[in-house]
Formats: sequence, C-alpha cells, structure tokens
Amino acid sequence: MISAVHTLIYSDDAPATRAFLRDVLQWPHVEDVGSEPGWLIFNTGPGELGVHPTSGEEGQGSYSAPRAHQISLMCDDVEATVAELTERGAEFTGEVSDSGFGLTIMMKLPGADDLLLYQPKHKTAYDL
Repeated sequence: MISAVHTLIYSDDAPATRAFLRDVLQWPHVEDVGSEPGWLIFNTGPGELGVHPTSGEEGQGSYSAPRAHQISLMCDDVEATVAELTERGAEFTGEVSDSGFGLTIMMKLPGADDLLLYQPKHKTAYDL
C-alpha cells in the first residue's frame, strides 16, 4: 500500500534550497546519512494531489497549458503567511491576487523555480 508521496525539487544550488526549506519555512527534516553531508529530506506536512486538464473551455474562451507537475504550498491566511515568511527572509514576486481557486502569490526559492503559495477557496482534501 502507498504510504506517502515524495516530491522533488531540482535546484541549481541544492544547499541554498535546502537551507531555505530548513531555515525560512522551518520544515522538520532528516539527514540522509547515505548521501553527501547536508542532504536533507523534509516533512512537508499534510498534502493533497489535484489533476488538471491541459486544455479545455472555460467561461467564454479556451485554455491550454503544457503537461507538467507543479508544487504549491497551501496556507490558511496568505497575507499573514507572507508577512511571517518575509520576516524570515523569503521574497515574493508581485502581490497577492485572486486566482479564482484561491488567493495566490509566487515565492522565490533559491536555486530553483518559484513556488506558488495560496490560500484555497476550494474544499481541501489534506485533512480527510
């Protein structure tokens, strides 16, 4: 039986990315002693998985997106979370905006692509 989902972030500066996840997001972690020193594996907390179509009709138009995977971080109060993480050194792109499914903002991740931070408006599955 499947016991968890393991996500990966590919980074041009893995130590900086790991330090951000450890120090700014303050995620609990273990060190993989079978790898190089500082190779951390993080507990990301509760999670959920959605599957979005790559194309379709919405409202008065159509949409298309490339096939991909995305990591998003969810929170209960996006404004408070942005303020707290900014105090710890996080940087964000743009302002919080309403994306329909939730209030969203992009958070810079050192050495890697940005992460979406959002306060969902939809029913959540992570607490089932």
